Amino acid sequence: MRAARAVIETERQAVGNLEHRIDSHFVSACQLVLECRGRVVVLGMGKSGHIAHKIAATLASTGTPSFFVHPGEAGHGDLGMITRDDVVIALSNSGETGEIITLLPVIKRLDIPLIALTGNLASTLGKAATVCLDVSVAREACPLGLAPTASTTASLVLGDALAVALLEARGFNAEDFARSHPGGSLGRRLLSVRDIMHTGDEIPRVEEKTILSRTLLEMSAKGLGMTAVLDERGEVSGVFTDGDLRRTLDAGFDVHTTTTGEVMTKNGKTIAATCLAAEALRMMEEYRINALLVLDQDRQLIGVLNMHDLLRAQAV
Repeated sequence: MRAARAVIETERQAVGNLEHRIDSHFVSACQLVLECRGRVVVLGMGKSGHIAHKIAATLASTGTPSFFVHPGEAGHGDLGMITRDDVVIALSNSGETGEIITLLPVIKRLDIPLIALTGNLASTLGKAATVCLDVSVAREACPLGLAPTASTTASLVLGDALAVALLEARGFNAEDFARSHPGGSLGRRLLSVRDIMHTGDEIPRVEEKTILSRTLLEMSAKGLGMTAVLDERGEVSGVFTDGDLRRTLDAGFDVHTTTTGEVMTKNGKTIAATCLAAEALRMMEEYRINALLVLDQDRQLIGVLNMHDLLRAQAV
């Protein structure tokens, strides 16, 4: 337990020291990436390679096109994946990793901006970099001082800081994030109403003057347990649901003579297509309803969403 706590404390200090290194060099690195017309290529060997993989993946998922290239493979053909429009981020704690140093002359000839994450600013990599970000640590968490531990954690955290800073600079939002995460729980949580709502002929709709018996046929045909009700101008004036039907029958109304406008729920709850499915769920739970009408910015009916749609999309 003592050893484990010592590791956590060592790595906590390593991460804490990074806060003071968010300076003009960090801003310059962000600017280079923002101005990049191609992709960000991230390099790293060994444990730094694993961190480089993760940084590339985080950048790509937050709005900065990026991929990892293995420095060893780059020296045997994969360097052709890098173009003059790209930016390179190279990770090396020592700044003297042979496979990366071998690539520096080629990167320089291509005139590609190079961002270095290194623990040795005076190293070959540090001196060759367009921008050098300091990820040095006082000591590794490994008691032998050999296994990359605190140093890789520092690189990982600084990479995350870079990705998030770029995310904010680009105005990357939840909808953008959802588009790059269509699978898994993250993507499902970030589905928008537009992604799962019923549209066009699937939308149940009747006019206020429609006799209730015909309204029931429309509800049965569309199978959503409700229908939108439109006024003479074609605008939404209410909604009629299975619950409204039960209350109507209990009150003794004749379905062959009663119009839908007489028994509908006026000013039913609506939602915008751009809202997240999670917001639709919150509204349904708050108001104890099973469906929502989807309106555009002009208050025109463009869709319908019910609880079953959310369940099928696994957005709940």
